[in-house]
Amino acid sequence: MMKKSMTLIYKIAVLFILSTVSCKGKEKEIVAPQSGTDIEKVQLTDLNGQLLNIKQYAGKTVFINFWATWCKPCIAEMPSIEKAKNKLSDQNIVFLLASNESIPEIQDFKNSNTYTSTYLRIENMEALNIQAIPTTYIFNPQGKLVFSEMGYRNWDDSANINLILKIVKIK
Repeated sequence: MMKKSMTLIYKIAVLFILSTVSCKGKEKEIVAPQSGTDIEKVQLTDLNGQLLNIKQYAGKTVFINFWATWCKPCIAEMPSIEKAKNKLSDQNIVFLLASNESIPEIQDFKNSNTYTSTYLRIENMEALNIQAIPTTYIFNPQGKLVFSEMGYRNWDDSANINLILKIVKIK
């Protein structure tokens, strides 16, 4: 009996370590995304079920974090996204949080947290080839995808703030 409990504890510990560490990595520079991806390929719905007109963000840098309510690295990343948003409030950047979960699930999460980014439902996550979450896309002011990364990142770290500022300036 003792051996079985130790084995179970060991397995749980390994799973916990893998789930919290696997998405963290070295700080990276701008990651070249798939060519030809632009913001108009992203289909988003607001929490009222209305398709979002993505063209309303023309001329702005758009930061989209793809996440889920059940994803621990996604939730762990959100405070840093909020802090980055606050640090960059004087820039022409829109921060969006997009999940493919149901609107009531997203709404419940929004209501139980104080993050001020815009919550949306992503309608075509598979078509965008998003294979894991969290994933972050950043589109330059011309609507071209210039940054794409899977995994957790501490967005309010000075190196990441500088990365976002570099993207703001990409023409």
